[in-house]
Amino acid sequence: MSNGPLPSQLYLLPDLALKKEGDKVRFLGCVTSYSSVSGVLTLQHHHQAQDSRCVFALVDVTLVLQTLKSDQIRVGEWVNVIGYITAVNPLPARKGSTGENEVIQARVQTQVRIRALLIWSSGPLDTQRYNDSVNALKSRCSITAPNPTSKNGP
Repeated sequence: MSNGPLPSQLYLLPDLALKKEGDKVRFLGCVTSYSSVSGVLTLQHHHQAQDSRCVFALVDVTLVLQTLKSDQIRVGEWVNVIGYITAVNPLPARKGSTGENEVIQARVQTQVRIRALLIWSSGPLDTQRYNDSVNALKSRCSITAPNPTSKNGP
């Protein structure tokens, strides 16, 4: 048995809402804002605009401030993050509008708070291809870890 830290698990940003506090995750997100006062980088996934499930990753970058580069906090940039989930907070549904015709739609919003251990720029990115790759990886690797409390051996 290794004494090192657990590996992170790769997720699409919207799937972080299904995780729990303490999970170590790796994900990709688009910078929507950065607060230098609180040290929080807000990330979102672009394809959520049409989705009723809207997830925001509020990434605490205080542990990586020394290595954080200006392009990693620029609005519109895509960054990779490895870190621990510190909270998952569903928000009440809100009214949305679409163009000239106002349509009332319930949007489930969730804020996932993450303490970043590592952040790096994604560089040029085809987001649809990335999504497809992660989903394909998820379907191939849907092996569950053995339950340590199980009475059945490995």
